[in-house]
Amino acid sequence: MEYQNSQPVAGSVPGMPPAAPSGGRTVISEAAVAKVAGIAARSVPGVYSLGSVPGRAFGAIRDAVGSSDHAAGVRAEVGETQVAVDIDLVALYGTPLHALADQIRAAVYAAVEELVGLQVIEVNIEIHDVFVPGPAKPPAPGEPRPPREAIQ
Repeated sequence: MEYQNSQPVAGSVPGMPPAAPSGGRTVISEAAVAKVAGIAARSVPGVYSLGSVPGRAFGAIRDAVGSSDHAAGVRAEVGETQVAVDIDLVALYGTPLHALADQIRAAVYAAVEELVGLQVIEVNIEIHDVFVPGPAKPPAPGEPRPPREAIQ
């Protein structure tokens, strides 16, 4: 989607270098906006992963071959000056889900507005699952075991 730059032109503000020829256009793709939003969402503690269950399975395969998709689980609709973002995620067990969604929204609003320069009109979040970590693995043979407390 095309985006018209509303920033002051260089040279039109005292202290800025002389202006380059003005004109032209800036195009910011939905994929670029989704990637910025995905990175911001992943930075919030309590987010286990982005995407739905089938999408995470595909992502695990992609990660195994050394590739990563920062926009996985994120969709963006970009207009001329505004953007809407949809995020699918899996939360970490023990994280209050409404508070997590609020923190993700705040992070995405800030990142997209600062880095992309578009106004975020909404961030829709769908929590598909909660990840529950398994029990701690017993130490492998030859590894020292943690000391046990004496039973009295």
